[in-house]
Amino acid sequence: MRKRMSESETTVQSGRGFWRDKALWRSRWLRSGGFLCRKGARLLLLLLGVSAAAFFLVSLSPVDPLQTNVGQAALGSMSQEQIARLRSYWGADTPPLQGYAAWLRGALSGDLGTSLLYRRPVLSVMGEKLKNSLWLTAAAWLLSGAGGFALGTLAGAKQGTQADRVITGAALLLSGTPAFFLALLLLSVFSVQLGWLPVGLSVPIGMAAEQVGLGHRLVHAVLPGLCLSLSGMPNILLQVREKMLQVMESDFVLFARARGDSWRAVAVRHGLRNVALPALTLQFASVGEILGGSVLVEQVFSYPGLGQAAVTAGLGGDVPLLLGITVASASLVFCGNLMADVLYGIVDPRMRKAGGLL
Repeated sequence: MRKRMSESETTVQSGRGFWRDKALWRSRWLRSGGFLCRKGARLLLLLLGVSAAAFFLVSLSPVDPLQTNVGQAALGSMSQEQIARLRSYWGADTPPLQGYAAWLRGALSGDLGTSLLYRRPVLSVMGEKLKNSLWLTAAAWLLSGAGGFALGTLAGAKQGTQADRVITGAALLLSGTPAFFLALLLLSVFSVQLGWLPVGLSVPIGMAAEQVGLGHRLVHAVLPGLCLSLSGMPNILLQVREKMLQVMESDFVLFARARGDSWRAVAVRHGLRNVALPALTLQFASVGEILGGSVLVEQVFSYPGLGQAAVTAGLGGDVPLLLGITVASASLVFCGNLMADVLYGIVDPRMRKAGGLL
């Protein structure tokens, strides 16, 4: 009798545990769905606000697209009808609200318009420029993260030593150096004075497209990639160093040192484990910094990427192309911040619960 009762109680308890686990997973799925819905709504509002701000700032710009792209001398030799046609083409006579509404209708249907400078669809121009920028910025992003993590860990683990002072001083110096100045400095030293690397562009001048190989592209990308890496490294380095200092001064590290563990073993076993995930969240949050720096760096090195196309579109009054690049850049930055939020939730359960992720 008792055996039968114990078996029935076990069955009831296992059934309760099953439904409790099922309810827990359902709650987590609902929280995750709510989190994604909130982030999706924020992304739409962000893209709407960024595109509207960019459009109206361009409309307030004193740059005249006709004089910039056609020239005053050429305009003087044209008839009023030709000038009116050009003004209509460049949208100079269209009210800002009407122009933005027309662009927004096209964007919602998947058509970002036609580039006024390249006379091609904006998506086609962006795809071509993105091929050059994507792997350059991705390589710089990875190098800045790996370098910042390694040097920050070393500086934090060796607090007060000569290595710590040199690494921290270099990081502080780089953090206060503008990206365009660093690009000009690298260009002057390695290209002009030493002649080790090409001055700019992404391929050798005068070489046919079928003759351009991977080696040529890599050589031309060394200086821009190095500049972007050095510009994005200090923030991660200093943050990792600070986190490493906290870990090395904690009670469990002091206990491990008192137990006789070597410095290397403590740094690897305890330091890297506690610093790796926060460093990864900082790395994803630095996407916006890398993209912002690429605009100036590509302009200095005449690198035909998305950043240089943005500057050309802004100076030339190519509103459709500028808006397309702005929306794409804002989406990439948002995705990087989203990954950082998710990783922060993994690191700190309090933030995960507050954000409604899990």
